Amino acid sequence: MREVPIERVRNIGIIAHIDAGKTTVTERILYFTGRTYKIGEVDEGTATMDYLPQERERGITITAAATSCTWRDHLINIVDTPGHVDFTVEVERSLRVLDGGIVVFEAVHGVQSQSETVWRQADRYRVPRICFVNKMDRLGADFWRTVEMIRDRLGARPVALQIPIGAEASFQGVVDLVEEVAWLFSDDPDAPPQRIAIPYELREEARKRREQMIEALAEVDDQVLISYVEGHALSPQEIKKAIRRATISYLITPVLCGAALRNKGIQPLLDAVVDYLPSPADLPPVKGADPETGQEVQRHPSDDEPFAALAFKVVADPYVGRLVYLRVYSGCIRQGANVYNSTRRHRERMGRIMRVHANRREDIPEVRAGMIAATVGLKNTFTGDTLCSESHPILLEAIRFPEPVVAVAIEPKSQDEQEKLALTLARMSEEDPTFRYRYDPETGQTIISGMGELHLEIVVDRMRREFGMEARVGRPEVAYKETITRPARAEGRFIRQTGGRGQYGVVVVEVEPLPRGSGFQFEDRTVGGVIPKEFIPAVEKGARQALESGVLANYPVIDVKVTLVDGQHHPVDSSTFAFEMAGAIAVREGLRQGEPVLLEPIMKLEIATPEEFFGDILGDIVARRGHVVHVDHQGHLRLITALVPLAELFNYATDLRSLSQGRATYTMEFDHYEPLPQSLAEAIVGRAKGAVRR
Repeated sequence: MREVPIERVRNIGIIAHIDAGKTTVTERILYFTGRTYKIGEVDEGTATMDYLPQERERGITITAAATSCTWRDHLINIVDTPGHVDFTVEVERSLRVLDGGIVVFEAVHGVQSQSETVWRQADRYRVPRICFVNKMDRLGADFWRTVEMIRDRLGARPVALQIPIGAEASFQGVVDLVEEVAWLFSDDPDAPPQRIAIPYELREEARKRREQMIEALAEVDDQVLISYVEGHALSPQEIKKAIRRATISYLITPVLCGAALRNKGIQPLLDAVVDYLPSPADLPPVKGADPETGQEVQRHPSDDEPFAALAFKVVADPYVGRLVYLRVYSGCIRQGANVYNSTRRHRERMGRIMRVHANRREDIPEVRAGMIAATVGLKNTFTGDTLCSESHPILLEAIRFPEPVVAVAIEPKSQDEQEKLALTLARMSEEDPTFRYRYDPETGQTIISGMGELHLEIVVDRMRREFGMEARVGRPEVAYKETITRPARAEGRFIRQTGGRGQYGVVVVEVEPLPRGSGFQFEDRTVGGVIPKEFIPAVEKGARQALESGVLANYPVIDVKVTLVDGQHHPVDSSTFAFEMAGAIAVREGLRQGEPVLLEPIMKLEIATPEEFFGDILGDIVARRGHVVHVDHQGHLRLITALVPLAELFNYATDLRSLSQGRATYTMEFDHYEPLPQSLAEAIVGRAKGAVRR
C-alpha cells in the first residue's frame, strides 16, 4: 500500500542566491512540521541540512540535501540546494527531477545575480514556483520593491498574496489577502501564530492589494474572469483553486514574505506549498524516447504504469557505499528487483532502498511513482541515467551540465599513491559531473577542473578528509578551450602491415565550427558502404578523443561538428581500432586546417558598492579587460553588472576589499566563452610548447 496518495505528495526544491536564507527556511520547515525537535542554525554549524564538515565550517551549502516532512496530511519531499555559483550543478540536477520550487529572495537586495540563474534553470525545466521574500526584519527590507524586481528582472508575473505588517525591526506578521485575516508571529518558535482581524491602518491597502490580486487572476483564469465581470464575490476556496491552476500552468508566481531566522512566516509558506504547488499527478506525463526506435514514449505518474526513474545524483557514502538518488516517474520497484539501465543498455539489481533525511537514512521496502529515494547496489548507473522496466524501455531526457572554467595541476605526495589518486578522482567525478580530471601526457601532469576556486578547494579538502588522499596542488589556472573558425576537410589514414593480419582504416571528415554552447556533433554522410556500419561508432569515438586535447595548447575543443563523408576499408585488415585511430588522425588534421583559436571564459560580475567607491571600481573593471553592461541604484548603493574575463579575476575578493575599504560585495557566475586576444593567445601557446619541450 502507498503511504500517501500521489495527489498529496509535493516534491519541492528551495533555491536562491547565496545568503538569501534557503537553509534557514528549510530548518524552520523541518521544525514546524515536527521532523526535527531542535532548530539547527547555519551560523552555529548545527544546521541539519548542512551536514558536510566543509559546509559547517564555511556556513554555506555545498551539496543538495534531501529530506521529507508532513504538513496537513501531505508528504513534502524537500531538496535544499546551494546558492554559490560554483555548485550550480546541484541546482541543475535537483530542478530536473522536482515538481515545484520555493525561490527565496532577500528583502534588502531583492533579485540578485544567482537569483536570475536559478530562475532560468527553473524555467528550463518548467518548474512551477512560489516566491518567499525572506529577512523582512533586516534594515532596508522592502517587500514591494522586491516584487517589482521579480517582475522587471525575471520577466515573471508575481502576485502578492500577503502584505507585511511592519518592516525591518517592526516586522511582526502578515495580512493574508486570500482569507482576509492577519497573522502575528512570535520570535518564540513554540508560540503558535496569532490570528487577528486586519489592523485598521492596513485595511485600505489590503482592500486595494486584494483587488489587484483578483485582477491578476482574472487576466489568466476564465472562471475568475467571469465572476469578476459579473461582480460575484469570490470565496477564499475559489481564489485558492484559481491560484493553484495558474501557478501550475506557469501563468503567475505567488509571493509571500517572512523572516525565517525569527521564525516568522513559515506556517503560511507551508500552507502555500500544499495549496498551490503541484503533486506529481498534476503535471503532464513525462516524455522520453524508445531506446531502439527513437519514437516518443510517455509515462503517466501512476503505480500501474511500467517502471521509469531518473538517477539524478551519485554519492560515495563512507557507511553504505555507492548511493544513487532516484526520482521515480511511474511504476513501482522493490528491493532486490532487476531494472534496466536504458542509457547504458545493461541490467542492474536494486539493493537497499532508503528514504533520505540529510545524511541519515531509513530503509523502505519499495519506492512508488512520484517519490524520491536512494538506493545502493547500482554499480554502473551514473547521474542522468534512466532506469526502467526491460520489457517497456524508455530513455528520459538527460541532465545538461556546464563546462568547468578553472583548472589546477594535482599530484600525490608520493609516487606510490599515484593509483590511489586516480581512483579517488574517478569516484569524485562520478559524484559531480562538473568536476573533471585528465592526464596530460605531454606535460606528465594530472589536471583537475571545476566551476571555480572554491569548488576545487572543497574537492581537495574532501579528498583529504574522506579518502585520506594528501596531494600537492598547483595555482588555479583558467580552463581555456579551443575551437575552429572555418570549415576544413581532412583525411586520416591508419595502415599498419605486420607479419600476420594488419590494420587498415581510411577516413575523410569535414569539420566545421558551431555556435557557442552547441558542444560536439557527429554526422555520418557516407554512402555505398565505403565504411561498414559497425565501424562508424569507432570513428565517432576517435573524433571525441581527438577533441579532448586541441592542436594549439592541448586544451579541450568545443563547439565543433564532425561529418564523416568518405573512407576506405579492407575486407580482412579493417578493425574497430584502425577506424578509431583514423578518425582521431583525420579530426586533428582538420583542426589544424580550421584556423583554431583559444577561447577564454567570461564571467558575469555583479558588484554592490557605496557611491564613493563607484569610480575606482569602474576603472578597475576596465583595467581587467571588462566592460560594464548595466549600472543601477539601490538605496545608497550602486549596482554594477559587468562581463570580465576569468583570467583577470583571481584574488578579486581581496582587491575589491582594498578598493572599497571592505564595504563592497560581489558575486560572479560563468556567462560564455569568447576568443582570446591574439597577443595573450600567443603567450599561452608559447608557454604550452615550452612546457612540452621541458
